[in-house]
This record gives sequence, C-alpha cells and structure tokens, in this order.
Amino acid sequence: MRIATFNINGIKARLGQLADWLAETAPDVAVLQELKSMDANVPREPIEALGYHVETHGQKSFNGVAILSKRPLEDVVRGLPGDEADEQARWIEATVSGEHGAVRVVGLYLPNGNPVPGPKYDYKLAWMARLEARAAELLAEEMPLVLGGDYNVIPEPRDAARPEAWAEDALFLPESRAAWRRVVNLGFHDATREVTQEDGRYTFWDYQRGSWQKDDGIRIDHLLLSPQAADRMTAAGIDREMRGREKPSDHVPVWVELEI
Repeated sequence: MRIATFNINGIKARLGQLADWLAETAPDVAVLQELKSMDANVPREPIEALGYHVETHGQKSFNGVAILSKRPLEDVVRGLPGDEADEQARWIEATVSGEHGAVRVVGLYLPNGNPVPGPKYDYKLAWMARLEARAAELLAEEMPLVLGGDYNVIPEPRDAARPEAWAEDALFLPESRAAWRRVVNLGFHDATREVTQEDGRYTFWDYQRGSWQKDDGIRIDHLLLSPQAADRMTAAGIDREMRGREKPSDHVPVWVELEI
C-alpha cells in the first residue's frame, strides 16, 4: 500500500497537476493539504474518475485537508481534538483496510506560526501540543498508523539548504523543533529518514528568489509511522520532479510503501 502526502497549494488551481500525479504514481492513499476550498466546491469528479474515494475537511480560501483512497474510508474524523473553538480545517483521519489488515491514516496541515512572537506562534505551539495528545491516543490503539502532512517544521539543520536563513523563523525555532521531537519520541519513525540520511532531501522550495533553480529548499512535509507501520515499510521517497513542472505547487509529494 502506497501512502503519500502532498500540499497541493490550491486544489482548483492545480487540479491538472494533481490528476497527472495520481495517474502516474497511483498511490493507494493520498492526504492533501491547502485545498483552499470549501467542501462543496472541491472538484471531486476528476479524482473519483481515477478510482478514488474522497473525504475532505475544507475551508473557504484557506487551509483545508483531504484523504483520497482507492479503498473505502471508514471512521472519518474531521478536526484535531482538544479545542472546540478551533475552526481551522487542518486535520482529517480515517481507517483504510487492505488485503491483510488495516491502517489508520491522518492528514494534517500544521500551522505556520509566523510572525514570531505573536498569537500565530502561540497557536502553532498549542496545536502541536494537541497533536501530541491525539497521536498518543492513536498509538495506544496499536493499529498501523501514518501521520502525514505539511508539518511546517524543519527538524534539523540538514533539512534546510541554508539553515541560518531560518534561524528566526517559526518553522525552525527551538520550541517548534522540540515540539516535533516530543511527537516523534512517542515512538514514531520518520519515513524519509528511515531510508536515507543524506542532506538535500527537500520537499518545499519558495516561489521567490529562484529557490527551485538554486535548490534552496527545506524538508517540512513528513510521514510519521507508528512502530506497527514501520515494521511493514518497504520503501519511501520524495517525488521531487513535480516541483519542476508547469505551475507547480511549492511543495512536492512524499510517499511510503507498506505491506498492508
């Protein structure tokens, strides 16, 4: 089972790119971020025509997450527990059954947090604390679990071409990285780092300053695997070439293959 994450940066604007990627790589499950669309306005038909079930948690103009699956999606949950007043569409989870078992899949879009200091950074850290709590609950169920999405966290200096340029940014501040480690240290495995320790494994290149041409990227899109999922991992990778296509997202897909 191939499970992927892709910050599409506007599903209407990049529907063609999304459809091409789905047709070419055929992930069994894909979690999307930054739909920038309300549920009713998500263009489902072209995706369903490729054989996918579609579940969304949308929001007008901002945020929005989705799970696409070739198999039926069960027990869908929309919204990260822990703050009933939070109206931002950043979390969706569901169970996908395979031929030899099931996996719980989460799609998340973690807050950016800039500018720092300020309420947006406070919200980011509070959201990460809620993420940690929910992740611990899901781990306790001992089902294979994949937390995929745009985490807006650069875990280590080697995950940025120029780490010094991000020193004061919410994506790389010590508090953000410490919150990331608390989640990982619950028992998760970073799929990309399970297969390579090389530098330069980026997933995001800004539209400005020729970042793509200079390979001035960062790694902020991650797939975290529970021990039960990590035991079933056979491969993982980054579809880097997607960034070089016409009118691309500033992110590229990240994927993992599990024997499920």
